[in-house]
Amino acid sequence: MQTVMKISGLSLCLLLLTSGCGFFKGDPYKNTTVSGITTIAVDETFRPVMEAETDIFKALYGYAEIKTNFVTEAHAFQLLLSDSVQLIVASRKLRKDEVSVINSRKLFPKQLLVAVDAIALIVHPSCNDSLLSMKQVRELLSGKISDWKQLNPNCTQGPVKLLFDNEKSGIVRYLADSVCQGKFSANHASALLNSREVIEYTATHSDVIGFVGTSWISNSNDSLHLSFHKRIKVLSLSEAEVPTLENSYKPYQAYLLGHKYPLTRSIYLINDEPRDGLSTGIVSFVASDKGQRIILKSGILPAVAPTRVVNVRPNL
Repeated sequence: MQTVMKISGLSLCLLLLTSGCGFFKGDPYKNTTVSGITTIAVDETFRPVMEAETDIFKALYGYAEIKTNFVTEAHAFQLLLSDSVQLIVASRKLRKDEVSVINSRKLFPKQLLVAVDAIALIVHPSCNDSLLSMKQVRELLSGKISDWKQLNPNCTQGPVKLLFDNEKSGIVRYLADSVCQGKFSANHASALLNSREVIEYTATHSDVIGFVGTSWISNSNDSLHLSFHKRIKVLSLSEAEVPTLENSYKPYQAYLLGHKYPLTRSIYLINDEPRDGLSTGIVSFVASDKGQRIILKSGILPAVAPTRVVNVRPNL
C-alpha cells in the first residue's frame, strides 16, 4: 500500500513539473495588454511626451516591445487607414469618411482625449517683440502682415519668415483650419522636417517666427529643453486687439487650464485594435494616473488632473 502511494505521489510531482515546464515554454511576447510587439504612429510634434510614456511603459513591462514611428499627422492617419498600425496619436479625431473606411474592415476605432497641447510661437532672443495679438497672428498666417515693421516700427529684420515643422504636420492643419479658416498663405512660410530643426533654425535667425508644440520647450526637468529655452524667446499671445503684459499669456499649464492661452488643441489616442492587446494597454496606461502624471511633468495639460491623497492627522 505504501509503495502504491509513493508511486502515485511521484507521478503527481512529475505531472505538475511537466505542466509547469509547458507553461514556461510559452511565448512571453504573447499579445496582451502588457506584452507583445506593436508599432504605433505619433505626430512628431508630440514626440517628447510620447517618448516618455512609452519608455516608462516598457520599463514597467519587460515583455512589451513598442516601435514608435514619429511622422506627420497626415502620415499617421494614412498608416491607420491602410491598416499598417492600430494606434496613432494625433490632434484631431477621425472624420466620418475615415471611420467608414475602418468600419469596412469590421473594426470599430476608439478615440480617447488624453491631453491638451499648445502651439508655441518662438523667436530669436534678440527680437524686440514679446507680445502678439491673435489678430496679428491671423494676419501673419494669411499674409496681410509680411514685414516686422508692421508688428513693431522699431524692428529692422525686414520680411517676416514663418517656420513650421512640416508642411503636412498637425500644427499647419490646425492653424489653417481653426485659426485662419482656410485663409492660410504660404508665400512667406517655410517647412523643415521636424520640431527640433525649427528650434535650431529660429535660434540662429532673427527674422523668423517658429511654430512648435509646447512639450518641446516646456519640460523643466529635461536638460535638452532647458538648453532650447536659453536660445529662443517664447512669445506671449492675447485675444485682445492691443496686447499688454496684463492680457497676454505664454503656453504655461495654468493658462491652458484656464483657457487663457489661445492656441490650444487636443491630443487623441486613436486605436482600432480588434481585441484588447498591447495597443489597448498603451492607451490604458496613458489614460491612467501614472500616464497622466507623465503628461503633467512634460509641461502640457493632462485630460484628467492627477490626484494626490493626503493623510490629514487630527490634532493631538
